[in-house]
Amino acid sequence: MKNIKYLLVGVLFGTVLTKTEAVSWFRIQEMFRFQSFHMYGIIGSAIAVGMISILLLRKFNIKALNGEAIVIPDKQFNKGSIIGGTIFGMGWALAGACPGPLYSLLGAGYSIIIVPILGALLGTWTYSYLRPKLPH
Repeated sequence: MKNIKYLLVGVLFGTVLTKTEAVSWFRIQEMFRFQSFHMYGIIGSAIAVGMISILLLRKFNIKALNGEAIVIPDKQFNKGSIIGGTIFGMGWALAGACPGPLYSLLGAGYSIIIVPILGALLGTWTYSYLRPKLPH
């Protein structure tokens, strides 16, 4: 029962993705073909909100609900991010959905989306299996 807040945030997130058409295969294809600003506007807005949120967290030393300090470690560049990002982008373009909207699409009744969900889970499992052997 204590995790109900996460379910509610997930439902809210899925509703926002659906209402903004971020789950629309057509909108995603428009983005990858540079035919519309719609998705770039959504992504750009998310980046701006994230940047401002992190700035405010650091500036005012905001604590988590349980009182712990929120620590956001610096990220180091890794060339594997280029390879992983390319694979991610190709899957996004082919499936017409990235991981966030996959479950929103399933919840909206698009049962064929189970194929990309299984692909994402298989890819995640494969990475976790190969991770010790990969250069990090």
